[in-house]
Formats: sequence, structure tokens, C-alpha cells
Amino acid sequence: MERRTFLAGAALAGIAPAVPVLAQETAGTQPLVERFAATLSAHDLAAFEALFADDYVNHQVSAAAPAPAAGTTAKQGTVGYFAARLEGIPDLQVSIESAVASADKVAASFVYTGTHQGTYFGVTATGRRLRFTSCDIFLVRNNQFAEHWGMGDIAGVLAQLKS
Repeated sequence: MERRTFLAGAALAGIAPAVPVLAQETAGTQPLVERFAATLSAHDLAAFEALFADDYVNHQVSAAAPAPAAGTTAKQGTVGYFAARLEGIPDLQVSIESAVASADKVAASFVYTGTHQGTYFGVTATGRRLRFTSCDIFLVRNNQFAEHWGMGDIAGVLAQLKS
């Protein structure tokens, strides 16, 4: 029994020095998703746009989040997508349900809430309260989002808009 205790203690002692290093490495990635939520909640599109690198790549392309129009960068397309969201839901608030970070990547589950007061996904204002989520993974470079992979609950949004 004493041998097991010794081995467990030795293993933990070997891991302990790695924890502060990981915390230091992730210090720059976690606050970036917090700023993502804060800038959208404040409806500050200029600050939101500044979160993204000029050569930003968005790997999420779907019918609900189409590729940017010709002559438009992925960064401009992303900002335009969220600008349309703010027009349709002018009291939009964004919170982080959960987040995980590493040295150069951060993943978060975002919760979006607000009132449908403008046209959104082609549906005119209904006055309904909406709540939907997205799960997003970002590659971070130079304290900006460089790449993105994600999924949003667009089916849930449309169901709430049309019910």
C-alpha cells in the first residue's frame, strides 16, 4: 500500500510543474472568446471586427452561414453575418456557457438571447424571445482569431422564428 501511495505522489509531483506552464500559455486565448461575447453584447462591431486577423479563414460554410460574396474577405463576411444578427435581434446578449483553451486554440459554447425585432433569416419581426447556441473552435495567432470551425443551432433559431 505504501508503494502505491509513493508512486501516486511521484506521478502527481511530475505533473504539477506542467500546470502553471499550461495556464501561462492559455492566458491569451481564453480572454479572446470573452471579448467575442462582450463586443457582440455591447453591439460594438468595430471592436468585434478587430478580434479577427485580416487573413482570417472561416471553415464553417453552410446554407445558414454561406461563404462571403465575391470580393469579400472571410473577416468581412463574418462581421456582416453578425451585423445582420444584431439588426434582427437588436437586444442580443451573448454569454459563454463553457470554454476550453490551449496554447493556440480556444473552444467555446456560446448562448445567444434576445428579442426578434427585425428581419432575421428572411423572417420579419415576430417579437418572440429567442435563445440559441453555437459551439466554436478558433485558432489564435497574435491575439486574434486566425481560423474558425463551428456549428450554430440554426434549425433551432428557425423553429423559434416560425413557431
